[in-house]
Amino acid sequence: MLSSVEAVAYMLLLNADNNAKAGGYNIPKGSIVVIQEFGKTLYNFGQEDVDMKGHDYRLLLFGSDRRVCPGTNLAINLVTSMLAHLLHHFVWSLPIGVKVEDVDMMESPVTVTYMQTPLHVVPTPRLPLCLFTHVK
Repeated sequence: MLSSVEAVAYMLLLNADNNAKAGGYNIPKGSIVVIQEFGKTLYNFGQEDVDMKGHDYRLLLFGSDRRVCPGTNLAINLVTSMLAHLLHHFVWSLPIGVKVEDVDMMESPVTVTYMQTPLHVVPTPRLPLCLFTHVK
């Protein structure tokens, strides 16, 4: 039987109370199970899948209903713009001597998931530096 570990995580983190079998996988007692399939198809979110303004609670970014953050749209636009600028203006690579196989992709299973080992990357400007002289 699986029981909820974090009520705040909206039933995404589950703790196995005893040995279980789910989806063809053997889950030992005491394991933490993270449910990652949110969309209709794995890793494929279309515009019809997520309604950010309605009462479809599959995506809870900054609260919901009466306690929703009034700056949600601004935050989404700013984060999207910042990420797009970083990806557009820089070529991202691993530090010298670090191979792709050496990168630890393990996550810490808490309400907000983050990498156990921080990812170190090197940004290299895509455009000539003379174009950035006016930026201080």
